[in-house]
Amino acid sequence: MIEIKNLNKSFNTTSGTIVALSDINLTILDGEIFGIIGLSGAGKSTLVRCINLLESPTSGDVILDGRNLTELTRKELLETRQSIGMIFQGFNLLTQRNILQNVCYPLEIAGVKKQDAVRRAVELLELVGLSDRLKSYPSQLSGGQKQRVAIARALATKPKYLLCDEATSALDPNTTQSILDLLKEINRTMGVTIIIITHEMKVIDQICDRVAVIDNSRIAESGYVSDVFTNPQSQIARELILPKANSTESVVGERQLRIIFDGEASSKPVIANLVLECQVPVNIMFADTRDIEGKAYGQMILQLPDDIRQQERVLSYLKAKKITFSQEV
Repeated sequence: MIEIKNLNKSFNTTSGTIVALSDINLTILDGEIFGIIGLSGAGKSTLVRCINLLESPTSGDVILDGRNLTELTRKELLETRQSIGMIFQGFNLLTQRNILQNVCYPLEIAGVKKQDAVRRAVELLELVGLSDRLKSYPSQLSGGQKQRVAIARALATKPKYLLCDEATSALDPNTTQSILDLLKEINRTMGVTIIIITHEMKVIDQICDRVAVIDNSRIAESGYVSDVFTNPQSQIARELILPKANSTESVVGERQLRIIFDGEASSKPVIANLVLECQVPVNIMFADTRDIEGKAYGQMILQLPDDIRQQERVLSYLKAKKITFSQEV
């Protein structure tokens, strides 16, 4: 388990002191996939680097399995870091080494015998689907393949924790999906606790159990993904999860409704049923919904006809079916 208590981080610059993190308190449980999301400059990358003390906190504690990392000697910290793997947006591979040698590198540093290191590296490259590219160099690989090598390297020392700092930001959607699937498989089969730093809601949707939303160096809110997505409490979470539909501002209409999807089965045709049962045409002005474990979360904005009786029919239907909505106009 990782416990972050009253964590603060400031940087002194020629222009003055910059506060990167302010009073951060989080608990990350063993075996979960925990997401930290925020806009650029919110402090999320600094936070993940403080977890393994690549950045030393100005104050506060980082407690890993009962050990306060801020109190360890340098030797003790280096030993503890072997239980924490890390992958980055830019992959950070050694260009002069082939991928087998890249994965062997942290094992060499840890003093593992060469034959044992090679055996471990081959196993991991097979795990990430690159067993046929052992002698290839980073320049010969695609972005997704480079990230797979980086994941294999991060797992070399059999870490208990894996930190992912914007690991999919440089990848196309299909490659992103394949990397997320790989991370889920690693979490499921190896029991590795994964902490994901991202600015992409789709990453949180697809992989995380719990999420913390960071804004202006502080944790705005945290909780289970389904709870935060269903009922965001902070302004920044609402902006990230339920963005306003700019297109609705220029639409002429007497009545618009915002339908909130807060856990209905994603296979349930809510809008189609509404139209069929009410016999009322509706215009979908905006939709932002996502599937989380077979349930639908998000929102949809509907424009209703001007006919008052048709509007009342739709409202009555929504109330009868206990579908959450708000009247926008």
